[in-house]
Amino acid sequence: MQSIQIQQYGGPEVLQRVAVAVPQPASGCVLVKMAYSGINFMDIHTRQGKYAQSRTYPVRLPCTLGMEGSGEVVAVGEGVTTLAVGDRVAWCIVWGSYAQYAVVPAWQAVKVPASLSLEMAAAAVFHGFTAHYLAHDVAQLKPGMTCLVHAASGGIGQLLIQLATRAGAQVFATTSTPDKVRVAEQRGASLAVLYEGGRFVDVIRQATQGRGVDVVFDSIGLVTLRDSFRATRNRGLVINYGNVSGSVRDLDPLELGESGSLFLTRPRLADHLRSAQEIGRRAKDIFAALIDGSLQIHIAARYTLDQVEDAHEALELRQMVGKPILVLE
Repeated sequence: MQSIQIQQYGGPEVLQRVAVAVPQPASGCVLVKMAYSGINFMDIHTRQGKYAQSRTYPVRLPCTLGMEGSGEVVAVGEGVTTLAVGDRVAWCIVWGSYAQYAVVPAWQAVKVPASLSLEMAAAAVFHGFTAHYLAHDVAQLKPGMTCLVHAASGGIGQLLIQLATRAGAQVFATTSTPDKVRVAEQRGASLAVLYEGGRFVDVIRQATQGRGVDVVFDSIGLVTLRDSFRATRNRGLVINYGNVSGSVRDLDPLELGESGSLFLTRPRLADHLRSAQEIGRRAKDIFAALIDGSLQIHIAARYTLDQVEDAHEALELRQMVGKPILVLE
């Protein structure tokens, strides 16, 4: 079978198309014939070596990239009783989906309803589960709350806007271009503005009568985090769930006090997918909303294995509005 592997960390040029034997499912695992794989910033970060020392995501060299996908079960390992050959499944946080076949622990795979396409399932699990736990478990959004979503035109940003409005919260958003502003507004943001070097803070403060928002969802990191503090109300919550602009390495906790006794958290998805039951609960909510049309995911672009380098370059340049997909059928 064909797969996309890395033998060393670096730029898109380290991606290699490699022919390997079809793997066999170990005990407790299933073998899946891949249909689609999601393309995510976690793939970029894996390739760059940002998880080289991670305990939460212990992926090591050499490895096959891709940590989200969908397809059909073609073999089951010893002890698997929850899945069978022929089941349509999807999963995330299991590396190896940039390939024609992948081995997935059965407890991490969820069945895809017949009324949902495998393409949409592959687009939904990582981004959908991430937005779900951020909105409902970490922020605990409720009617009357306010929140600010950075990178609002991206895959997770668009889902956060929709889940937040479904929860009854008022959503403000930031983006990098006027076109992306319109995307955020279409998804339900009551106000979307450009970053403009932190000047968005004044707009958000004015829109909240000087109070600031209850919660900020910040996936950007270095260039926005301190401005996120300024946009947050006294004793509010800042959720830093990504660092696409770089990590903040000089933060003194005193700054949180000076900014209004803020709460700052840096959660990770793996800690909110600890059991088959938790994964199933999130999948049930996200899949049902996609099927009934109350939640929408925009497929930004489709790539083949031969085009993975192009996909990584485009994502690094943040040219994507929505979710890119790797087609493996």
